[in-house]
Amino acid sequence: MKFPSPVSVSWMSTFINATTAGNTSASILGINEIHKVEQGDLVFVDHPKYYDTCLNSAADFIIINTAEVKIPNGKTIFVVADPFEAYLKIVQHFSPFLPASDSIDATLQLGENSIIMPNVFIGKNVVIGNNTIIHPNVTIHANTKIGNNVIIQSGSVIGGDAFYYNTKKNRPVWYKKMLSCGNVVIDDDVEIGTGCMIDRGVTAETRIGQGTKIDNMVHIGHDVTVGKNCLFAAQVGIAGGTIIEDGVTLWGQVGVSKTLTIGANAVVLAQSGVPSSLAGGKTYFGYPAEDASIKRRELVWIKRIPELWKKVMES
Repeated sequence: MKFPSPVSVSWMSTFINATTAGNTSASILGINEIHKVEQGDLVFVDHPKYYDTCLNSAADFIIINTAEVKIPNGKTIFVVADPFEAYLKIVQHFSPFLPASDSIDATLQLGENSIIMPNVFIGKNVVIGNNTIIHPNVTIHANTKIGNNVIIQSGSVIGGDAFYYNTKKNRPVWYKKMLSCGNVVIDDDVEIGTGCMIDRGVTAETRIGQGTKIDNMVHIGHDVTVGKNCLFAAQVGIAGGTIIEDGVTLWGQVGVSKTLTIGANAVVLAQSGVPSSLAGGKTYFGYPAEDASIKRRELVWIKRIPELWKKVMES
C-alpha cells in the first residue's frame, strides 16, 4: 500500500513510538509485506529468523524489535516492542475500514455498456470498465479494479481479506489477523465462474491477467499474480504470493502451494499438487507434480510390483 503522500521518518517514529537508527532523512512511500516490498517501502519483522531477510530486502525502512542488528547502508530501522502492533496501527490509520453506505456504493466508477445484475454488492472506490457483466449475488469489495469485457458469474467474491496471520504460540490467541490493505485487479477479457473467491493482497495487489478464464469454485489467494490467457478448471486452489505466468493451464482440483512460480505455458493435470516451482512449457501430474510422462511410467511400475514380487518369491 502506498501512502497518499510520502511520510517522514520523524513523523512515523512519533506515530508508532519508535526509536530510530540509520538514515533518518529519507521519506517513506508506503508499507508492504516482505514478499512484495519495493524501494521506499516500510516492512515489519518480529522474529530473529527473518531479521536478515527483511534488512536485506528492497525495503528501505524496517520496523523491528531489536537494535542489535547491522543496518545496511542507507536504510532505517524503527525499534519497537511489538512490530506487528505497529503495523496494525499504520494500516488502520492509512486504510481504515469504511463501511459501504449502500449495496452499491456511490463511489463506483462504471464504464459504458456495463451491466450490474440484482443483489450485487459493490464496496467503496471500485472501478469497472466497459462492456462488463456482473451477475447476481456477486460481492466486489473496496478498491477493486475490473477491466473491459469482463464476466463475473453469480456468487463470486472479489477482494475478500487475505488468509494471513501473525503467529505467536505464547499468547492466548495464537493467530492474530494481519489487516489487509491491498486490492484485486482484474484485467480485460477475463471470465470468472460461479462461486469463486479471489482474495485481495495483504498490502499490494492480487492480479488476474488479460484473457484468463476461470471455472467455478476456484480460490485464488492473496498477492497471487496470474498472467495472461491462463485457464483454470473447477476447484483449483492457489495459495498466497504465487506467480502463475502466461498461458498456464490448471485442470480440476489442482492445488498450488504458496510463494512459488509456475512457468509460462505449463499444464498441470487434474488433482495434482504443486508444492514447489515448475518450469514452463511442460505437462505435469501427481503429487508432487512432476513431468506427466515420467509419472505415468512410475504408476505402471507400481502396478507391476505384486507381479514382480511374486516372481522373486518363486525364484
